[in-house]
Amino acid sequence: MVTNVPPIVDAAALAALRETHEVVLADVRWSLDGRHGRDTYLEGHLPGAVYVDLPGVLSGPGEVTEGRNPLPSPDAFAAGLGGLGIGHDLVVVAYDQAGGGSAGRLVWLLRVIGQPATLLSGGLAAWEGELEAGPVVRAPVDRHVVPWPSARFADADEVAALAVAPSALVVDARAEARYRGEVEPVDPRPGHIPGAVNLPQTDNLAADGTLLPDEELRRRWEPTGALDAHEVVAYCGSGVSAALDLLVLERLGVEGRLYVGSWSGWSADPDRPAATGDAPG
Repeated sequence: MVTNVPPIVDAAALAALRETHEVVLADVRWSLDGRHGRDTYLEGHLPGAVYVDLPGVLSGPGEVTEGRNPLPSPDAFAAGLGGLGIGHDLVVVAYDQAGGGSAGRLVWLLRVIGQPATLLSGGLAAWEGELEAGPVVRAPVDRHVVPWPSARFADADEVAALAVAPSALVVDARAEARYRGEVEPVDPRPGHIPGAVNLPQTDNLAADGTLLPDEELRRRWEPTGALDAHEVVAYCGSGVSAALDLLVLERLGVEGRLYVGSWSGWSADPDRPAATGDAPG
């Protein structure tokens, strides 16, 4: 098993990785408003890249309190990736339309079950070569079913406790306006989980969508307390874009957990409190 693949690579590192490992490229373009997805992939993608549908492969059915994008079952996850020809023995390099807000979900899920995977910093725009149109079809493979490691995930009750624990930190990866409760375009209620701090996943990125240098990332994360916390949990709207925060934390030496239900699941439960404004609450 390959073990030395970093969580995020730039285009130059991708080229070097392909010289030493068998790599499969995964296009995970997706957005809430539907502007990105398979149709965009078919118009042009990195040569050889397969399309990984986030709702169909990286999400599964669930109760409303599990959020808009619950985890797929381990069996469904294995079957979905296997059907795309993504075997356990490959290094997966995922990208999306920008900085990793959707592709990060695939990368993080693979890494927590032990498969080497990495995110392409800058997404599609970081690729300087020609794009390829049309679908890429790889021969299906059988994948082992690997259970989700419970230690890497947190449920709503755990999050409620950790958000007020002195040694822990809960990070909200959504945009500032949604954290403050000024706008809420898709979920039942505005606001954030009481006690959670805000560090939008886009704050990890430069203007061109590439990952900021490690020194700058560390400077942005240090004030949150995440680099010294005993336990860190990240959430967003539906457990997708928070994966980028978790990959950045891993790059900085912190192993975080994901609250998959995120704000969509939390706010769907009327018994869960909501805080608004800049303060964690």
